[in-house]
Amino acid sequence: MKSLRVSIVSLAIGIACVAAFGGDAPAPAPAPVLPAQFGGWQIHGTATKSADADVADAANAAVLKEYGFQRFEKAEYTREDGRKLAIKAAVFEDASGAYGAFTFYRIPEMNAEKIGEEGGSLGNRVLFLQGNVLVDAAFDKLTAMSAAELRELAGTVPRPVGSAGKLPPLRNYLPMHGYEKNTEKYVMGPAALDRMHAPLASSMVDFKSDTEVVLGKYAAQLGDATLMLIEYPTPQIAAEKLRQIDAAHQLTAQQPGAAAMVDVGPFFDKRTGPIVVIAAGPLSRREADALIGAISYDADVTWNENTYLTKRDNLANLLFNVIVLCGVVIGLALVVGVGFGGVRILLKKLFPGRVFDRPEDMELISLHLDDQPGESRGGR
Repeated sequence: MKSLRVSIVSLAIGIACVAAFGGDAPAPAPAPVLPAQFGGWQIHGTATKSADADVADAANAAVLKEYGFQRFEKAEYTREDGRKLAIKAAVFEDASGAYGAFTFYRIPEMNAEKIGEEGGSLGNRVLFLQGNVLVDAAFDKLTAMSAAELRELAGTVPRPVGSAGKLPPLRNYLPMHGYEKNTEKYVMGPAALDRMHAPLASSMVDFKSDTEVVLGKYAAQLGDATLMLIEYPTPQIAAEKLRQIDAAHQLTAQQPGAAAMVDVGPFFDKRTGPIVVIAAGPLSRREADALIGAISYDADVTWNENTYLTKRDNLANLLFNVIVLCGVVIGLALVVGVGFGGVRILLKKLFPGRVFDRPEDMELISLHLDDQPGESRGGR
């Protein structure tokens, strides 16, 4: 008995030690983003790595954090011909965050490049997006093969799985007619919005309820107009926010310079589903109606997409199983009924009057319905 107690105590101490020391085991290091070589380029020295947004971009660290910044890598590459290439790569929680950072750093003067999922270049600098990674490459000298070399680099970037690899669908609602290239900005927080000349102040947008914003510049007859799309979690929240925006706009008209609104000229808005649409700038009523009228929310209903439900959760499987169960119950009832009747008939043939229908166990109640009234059966 004593040895059993000692064993139990020892086991408890062992479990406590595992919980105390095993729980603090360091997590495995994430896979590197920048390869040792690609497209004829060789890494020079070792890559600089950091999980601090200030190391990636001290001036815009708050913006990077809003986009879900996770880590940063920086490396220098060289070729045998002496050329040099500096690459910076920022990893975000998902592709939406990386896309937002891409639009934040992209400028209108950039040329579109078919590198990764989105790419742009200006001079010797190339910026491209691949999955949840934003890559900024600076060549000392561009050649005809530079784009192909970066495409090879994009192919080595680890890709996120599941929904983390999907770009934000809100961007697809921006109309193309009149759109000025490279002016789209995808915003996920107030720090980024405050750096843009948006029609609404960040305090009016309310990013606390998982709000997303897309802005774009559009050519109008009298200048450049701004189109702002704000997507809220539900249409009800969007309707309430639209009422607040209209009230703030009326207040600004009476008291110019109100903090909630930015003085951007004429202001038009509407709601479509969970999206609040704002058009502001030197727009006529006709231009504004055409611009905001081109946006119509369409719920994403998919018929053939896997719902990842188990058979137990699927209604069709439930109905099928109910039908099968009914068939099994009916079948069992038939088998039991036929079996019971068959056994009874067999026993009556083998043992007549001995098991079933024995005279001493049978009582016959007769109502004598054929007798005439007043007749008496038998005599005294």
